[in-house]
Amino acid sequence: MNSEILKRVVRAIADGSQCDLDRLALKIVDAERKTGHERLANELHSILISTAHRKRVAQRSSLDAPPTLTELPTSKRSGNALATLIPREALEHHMVLPGEIESRFSRIESEYAARERLRIHGLTPRRTVLLHGPPGCGKSLGAKRLAWNTGLPLLKINFDTLISSYFGESAANLRAIFNMAKESPCVLLLDECDFIARSRNSTKDIGEASRIVNSLLQLMDDYDAPGLLVATTNVESSLDEAIFRRFDEVFLVPPPGKAEIETLLFVTLSAMNVSEQINWAPIVSELSGASAAMVVKAAQDAAKSVVLSGRKSITENDLQESILELKRTDRAV
Repeated sequence: MNSEILKRVVRAIADGSQCDLDRLALKIVDAERKTGHERLANELHSILISTAHRKRVAQRSSLDAPPTLTELPTSKRSGNALATLIPREALEHHMVLPGEIESRFSRIESEYAARERLRIHGLTPRRTVLLHGPPGCGKSLGAKRLAWNTGLPLLKINFDTLISSYFGESAANLRAIFNMAKESPCVLLLDECDFIARSRNSTKDIGEASRIVNSLLQLMDDYDAPGLLVATTNVESSLDEAIFRRFDEVFLVPPPGKAEIETLLFVTLSAMNVSEQINWAPIVSELSGASAAMVVKAAQDAAKSVVLSGRKSITENDLQESILELKRTDRAV
């Protein structure tokens, strides 16, 4: 083995780069064969083939097995869990989105499913996602959808437990969560991430708040966990500018348009008898500008009213009344 290959082997070992080690191993086999050491080259090649086979079997087994999470990390000071595991049965995942936004979610899911094929070609799937938009439009639902469609467990960070006034403790808590995500594949959700990613220019605080932003930036720079990281925010303008560069995908989850509102109403009321006399156009217009959550609530409230009154079908008046009630309590548009 010449000195250059030996240096590269040692460097790859130090860097922990398995891909480089695999390539160098093939170079060593080729070099031994060229020098006439045919028997040794064949033996080395056999070792590589058998090892690669074992890796493929192990990878298939890990892909077939449902992802599991180790014991959730806790705050050393309070003993409370730093994150909450959302049960799979609680993962609402049906979303009604404009075509462009639907395709962006689908692309993340497709790349995760094809992650091994992508890596063979030196390509990295999208793993970090920032969803922004007004309240109630489906950002958290988007994280649940990604968890459902990838088969990964959903882990939501508990910011109230994570944040500490003690020097360095918040950053240590955040690091513990990221370390756990590295060991146990999951969708790690930073819901309303502006809580810990607020711009360092917006405050004179040089204490724990700034330290945790710096820690988050560093952890995202080094992020190589096998799952997904999803962050959401209602106020993307308040985020630290440096945070945006750390995400592979950043996009708006918009309020539903007229087509999406109509679909949401139909889907929500699909288990009910609905009057054929309903004129949907004014209903959709009344809900224009409302969040997806409010559209669904309007339909659900109308359905509840019909069930409680013992009537057989939902009328246009039921829907109009539920919309009026939502606007009256300032919970709509």
